[in-house]
Amino acid sequence: MKPCFTIGIEEEYQTIDPISRDLRSHIQTQIIEKGNRLMKERVKPEMHQSVVEMGTGVCQNIKEAKEEVKQVRREMTTLAKANGLRLAAAATHPFADWRSQEIHPDPRYKTIVEDLQLVARANLIFGLHVHIGIEEHETAIHLMNAARYFLPHLLALSTNSPFWRGMNTGLKSYRCKVFDKFPRTNIPDYFPSWGEYESFINLLVKTHCIDNAKKIYWDIRPHPFFNTLEFRVCDIPMRVDETMAIAALIQATVAKLYKLFSANQGFRLYRRALIMENKWRAARYGMDGKLIDFGKQVEVPWRDLMHEYLDFVEDVVDDLDSKEELSYIHRMLEMGSGADRQLRVFEETGDLKKVVDYIIQETEVGLFNSDSGAIKATR
Repeated sequence: MKPCFTIGIEEEYQTIDPISRDLRSHIQTQIIEKGNRLMKERVKPEMHQSVVEMGTGVCQNIKEAKEEVKQVRREMTTLAKANGLRLAAAATHPFADWRSQEIHPDPRYKTIVEDLQLVARANLIFGLHVHIGIEEHETAIHLMNAARYFLPHLLALSTNSPFWRGMNTGLKSYRCKVFDKFPRTNIPDYFPSWGEYESFINLLVKTHCIDNAKKIYWDIRPHPFFNTLEFRVCDIPMRVDETMAIAALIQATVAKLYKLFSANQGFRLYRRALIMENKWRAARYGMDGKLIDFGKQVEVPWRDLMHEYLDFVEDVVDDLDSKEELSYIHRMLEMGSGADRQLRVFEETGDLKKVVDYIIQETEVGLFNSDSGAIKATR
């Protein structure tokens, strides 16, 4: 049975004090409860109280997903302002200190902090998760095996976390290195079958490593409760159009890999250790780096690989009706990643508060009739 390729998108936002530009814990009754009344349970708290997460419903196509993401961002931006806050989309805050952030009083988060201790408390990061609908488990595990190869490419495209606690980290995605400290993260191993994956999960549950498969935090995973393949590798981008371009590319990747799989033309599989080399390069250098072409055994500029990647998925794009959303990737290549743009603002101003201001402006681009993105930082 052909997968439905439905889309679900989750974004994690920062709540910012407009005076200090630091993270500020949102007042639960004002932001979360009002957000849910307005948006039908699309908004929920995260472990740190300065993080708010939104999730779409099951969207039949990228156009539907785009409208829903834009609506939720727009409503949450308006609601935050009404409560003396600002919404910001970046994968780390430029200077906030996790030690001063409050933990949301929820039994689930209390358990995580008790289990992981400082590792959990320091996990002040913001990501983008994209779900693609795949009904059959066996198909999902085979497509996950193949899709692992593209995770570094997607990460480089999304990089948006160059700063940590007031320092230029030298990485385009420092979020990756913060999250590395969690157990069961990064690129998953190859699983020959759904049965072997299930046996692995059952062993971890039996030996009290986890209580359910939701505590598998890989960069890609079969979702434990939905019939989806969940991509978790990306930083949250600043602009909604960047989010949608990445989501469209992920959907097209899964559709193309299924097309090969159904024609018995499986994509070549590579060892986890090799893909991890590319992930490090993506986190360190972002769009300006080189990834390894394992087939040719050479380094290739990421930008060249992205053009090859777009050519690779081109024959499924019309069926998915996502050409418009994918075309924004060319704009992203011109602008640079969110990390590149943050760094340019800092180089020009020397002021991390100005970087926060820029992130807030970019978060609103495309949401309202009069957009005000900081054009000078986007070339």
